[in-house]
Amino acid sequence: MPDKKKTVDFGFADIPYEEKQARVADIFSQVAPSYDRMNDAMSLGAHRLWKRHLVRLAAIRPDYHICDVASGTGDVARLLAQQIDSSLGGHVTMSDINPDMLAYGYDKLFDAGLADCVTAVEANAEQLPFDDKQFDVATMVFGLRNVSDKKQALAELKRVVKPGGTALVMEFSRPRSALVSSVYDAYSFSLIPYLGERFANDRESYQYLVESIRRHPDQETLKQWFYEAGFDDCLVHNIASGIVAIHMGTVC
Repeated sequence: MPDKKKTVDFGFADIPYEEKQARVADIFSQVAPSYDRMNDAMSLGAHRLWKRHLVRLAAIRPDYHICDVASGTGDVARLLAQQIDSSLGGHVTMSDINPDMLAYGYDKLFDAGLADCVTAVEANAEQLPFDDKQFDVATMVFGLRNVSDKKQALAELKRVVKPGGTALVMEFSRPRSALVSSVYDAYSFSLIPYLGERFANDRESYQYLVESIRRHPDQETLKQWFYEAGFDDCLVHNIASGIVAIHMGTVC
């Protein structure tokens, strides 16, 4: 277990470990109603293409049991649910620590007619309430950087995945080009907080999101963390010149 006396990143600030969970929860409760609209505005809709790419990499079979951790408003859970067949035993468990985000996401899947193959579970990514080796695939999309103990969350993903299964983590990462990095920084620190204020009336939360991306480990560091968590293989797929990266770890 982590040392609760240590500090962890919260944007560019360092705060006591035990405070981060509540502060992140407060942010996502505030942004839940506008979260989907802001994702479209911030990425010009590209996040939808990135998520579809992750689902293709997951190579879902109709009978798979899948866990979508930090599911948020359910975009990825919906794409996953469309790949399975409940009559063959396929099922998606969407989990999130934030009840507001989780309820909003599950309502979307219910409205899409996917409730028969989806279960929503309120859960902390560091202490998933699932059995060992329960899922064929586990996904975590744009959630790892908000976790207090990221290594523990990766260890939990590995624990709940069956031998032969895969965990996929998609996060903002480090651009591979200095030019792209420069443009990306200018865009992130000037436009994204403005969009947060304009569309969500919440500049501060989106300032945190920008800063949290910069504090998140780069591709090579996160790949090493996958191995430390016990994954046997880890592949990294860079998207948009490395602005986003998908890390895939397999369990033997």
